[in-house]
Amino acid sequence: MNGLLNVSSSPHVRSRLTTGQVMYDVILALMPATFFGVYHFGLHAFLVLAVSVLSAVITEFVFDYLTHRPNTLRDGSAIVTGLLLGLCLSPTVPLYIPYLGSLFAVLVAKCLFGGLGHNFMNPALAGRCFLLISFGSAMTSFSVDGVSSATPLAVLRDGGTVDILEMFLGFTNGTIGVSIAALLIGGIYLLITGGITFHIPLAYLLSFCAAMAYLGGQGLDPLFLLAHLCGGGVIMGAFFMATDPVTSPITGRGQVIYGVVVGLLSAIFRVYGSAADSVSYAIILGNLVVPLIDRISVPAPFGLGDNAKKPKPKVPKAAVILTVITLIAGIALGGVNALTADTIAQRALEESAASYAAVLPEAEEFSYDDTLSGVVESYAETGYGDGAYGNITINEVVVGQDSGGNVAGYAISVTSGDGYDGTITLSVGISSDGVVQGISFTELHETAGMGMRADEDEFKGQFTGVQTDSFTLVPGGGSTAENEIDGISGATVTSAAVVNAVNAALDFYANQIS
Repeated sequence: MNGLLNVSSSPHVRSRLTTGQVMYDVILALMPATFFGVYHFGLHAFLVLAVSVLSAVITEFVFDYLTHRPNTLRDGSAIVTGLLLGLCLSPTVPLYIPYLGSLFAVLVAKCLFGGLGHNFMNPALAGRCFLLISFGSAMTSFSVDGVSSATPLAVLRDGGTVDILEMFLGFTNGTIGVSIAALLIGGIYLLITGGITFHIPLAYLLSFCAAMAYLGGQGLDPLFLLAHLCGGGVIMGAFFMATDPVTSPITGRGQVIYGVVVGLLSAIFRVYGSAADSVSYAIILGNLVVPLIDRISVPAPFGLGDNAKKPKPKVPKAAVILTVITLIAGIALGGVNALTADTIAQRALEESAASYAAVLPEAEEFSYDDTLSGVVESYAETGYGDGAYGNITINEVVVGQDSGGNVAGYAISVTSGDGYDGTITLSVGISSDGVVQGISFTELHETAGMGMRADEDEFKGQFTGVQTDSFTLVPGGGSTAENEIDGISGATVTSAAVVNAVNAALDFYANQIS
């Protein structure tokens, strides 16, 4: 009787891999990109990564403690979440950004849904999207050695050319995990160790390239496709984000379907979208349809004959209802937008006219100068100032005439993309003899009680009546010169964006008008 075998219930599949081992393999795979990012971007990049990981680990520990759950830190998933999120951030972001991002990723996207294995979307990407929505300006500001410039992907979008070898190696602007070579080393390691399979990365990359060839306007140009593969987080998404075992399909067939869906969405969002990150949103949307993919890709039970009645995959009723509601809401919103588009455009035009009148009070009427409009148009794709004034766009220039038909001055509309909470658009009035007549905002969405104080006369009035080539910001206050501007306490970013926008208008006036 002692020789009897005990047979337990299925499943009987055994694997040497454990959750902890898989997670620590991912951590090891991310080390090349981590070390290169710190080497390339410096100490602040290391601090961003450290804060991101520590925030994720502490959040999970505190949640487990407060809810009396077993300590789950040993499985390494919190470290993976924090490290992935940190590598997806700009090396110059304030340290509260990785702290809040990891807090949201672990607490909201993971713990509140039951912990590892129960989250319905990739926690690191959920945290990144939360940060993109909440802190858009900080999340899209990139620099190397303190010099801000466009990322290679932004250059491509504007029709420029990029150095693919530099992109591949990682010696460009971008996120901390910018090195494609380092990410590929880690991805190959995961394939070899069995941490991931080839299904998702291969399906993702092939479908992305096919869609970009069809939609991108360059056909099968290899340099064009390589540039897009090396930019915008595609490689990290394919090997580290989309392959998350919790939020990806179970079967190989399902993983191929999922990879194709995410690859197509990434390409569509990149070509037609205006979001700062096409890959993150594409993968999260892919995560949402994984339950449906699992339903339609489950293989027939072993031994089920061809003539037997096979179970038919069913679309969840909730998914149908949600789809119908979404379609109805989309059609309704589209209809409302179509009905109100002319009204919105007319209101925007009236706001601009009011802004011009405010900054050129002596002008009775405004008109366009074809030559100046042509110059403004020439900067439409490249931006103004080659980064000297940050992310600046000159929108338009109008000429103001007094009651006698004489030129009273020029109103220059400028947009800065460097605001704390988004873009800032303002009009700068400059008289015909080069004196600033005033500034007026047409778009300002900064923090209430802080950045929004830029629209108060105490700040705006510092520019009025000054004739100068450029203004200088004094962040702490205490200006002594006429062309020095006291910054708003607690809103240095907003203050700097406004001063740079006014300086760009002065530069345009000096070089194109006077």
